[in-house]
Amino acid sequence: MGKKKRGKSGGAGGRKVRVHFRRNRQAPPRQKGIPLHVTHEVDDHDDLATPDWETVSAKGDLSRKRTVIESDNIPAGAIEGFVLAVRGLIADVELADGTPYACTIRRVLRTRRIEERHPVVVGDRVLFIPSRVTGDAVAEGVIVRVLARRSQLRRATERRTHLIAANVDQVIVVASVDLPPLKPSLIDRYLVSASAGGMDAVVCLNKADLDVDGRAAAVLERYARIGYPTLMTSVATSTGVDALRERLRGKSSVFAGQSGVGKSSLLNAVQPGWDLRIGEVCMVTEKGRHTTTTARLLKLDGGGYVVDTPGIRAFELAMIPVSELEAHFVEFADRVADCKFANCTHIHEEDCAIRTAVARGEIHPERHATYVRLFKERCGLVPKEDYGDEADSRR
Repeated sequence: MGKKKRGKSGGAGGRKVRVHFRRNRQAPPRQKGIPLHVTHEVDDHDDLATPDWETVSAKGDLSRKRTVIESDNIPAGAIEGFVLAVRGLIADVELADGTPYACTIRRVLRTRRIEERHPVVVGDRVLFIPSRVTGDAVAEGVIVRVLARRSQLRRATERRTHLIAANVDQVIVVASVDLPPLKPSLIDRYLVSASAGGMDAVVCLNKADLDVDGRAAAVLERYARIGYPTLMTSVATSTGVDALRERLRGKSSVFAGQSGVGKSSLLNAVQPGWDLRIGEVCMVTEKGRHTTTTARLLKLDGGGYVVDTPGIRAFELAMIPVSELEAHFVEFADRVADCKFANCTHIHEEDCAIRTAVARGEIHPERHATYVRLFKERCGLVPKEDYGDEADSRR
């Protein structure tokens, strides 16, 4: 009896998927123009003094990919857990009863998610196969699947998606009044990412004791007017700490913001005893130093969870299609339909409802400027070094 042929789906319960190879696992391409070996002596005037040259064609799309089989079946012996932290190739996973596991990530899972910088992130619900342990050995396992994410905070980095946290209810966007300087454009980027990822957002301006001229309070009012919950906090004076604690109660939240704005200091104030490592801002560059190096999920005594994330200095949103960008600016949503042209970019067109609202003072011009900058970045009209996140926006 002949062998039974597999269908195109790759067998029962599976399907074939073409995925990219890992870049660091590809053999380096051969240098073009490699001279062939010449077996006879020649002089400088001989036509054979210039040997034949071997040319190597570039790899095509097919040769840059491999085929893996995706299966919808739950692997035998797999159990569900919750990712608390990721350290390199090791993920700290916890069961519903609090049992901890140190898990590696199955290679085929890393291959299928090659477009993501990290295939597993804090907040993920995963299926893993526990290893057999005896005595006092640390419980270990292998993650074989990441379950569907209901929300995610992500940015783009080096042509890949950098997922910061998953399955959280809200993003606490933390910026500082000064040291490092206040950057409204960076706040806007976080708000766009939160909207695209299906999360609520709260704008928190920390170091309120440094707001001597009221400029920061005016920036905070800008976001309050368009519907974002806002907080003004200071660890030095305990301003707003109780309000922040209440905002976190019973929810899963992620703290996100630039290095040095005081995310870890705020968390230490919200729940004394955590003693999260904090750093200082360089007085020369007015930029924070990275002290939190790994995102981790922490349980609040008052109920809920919070993810403390490493600070960032740039926030690229290349994963958001340019046609969808306007949808993530909340003050644009009700006005887009009033534009004269259906494909209006809200940058130069006549009878544009968004530009008209900016001229009337109904949309803040700096919010519109952030939209224009993001639009041009997505169209390749602005180079990366001109993103503006590093600039001192004392506005």
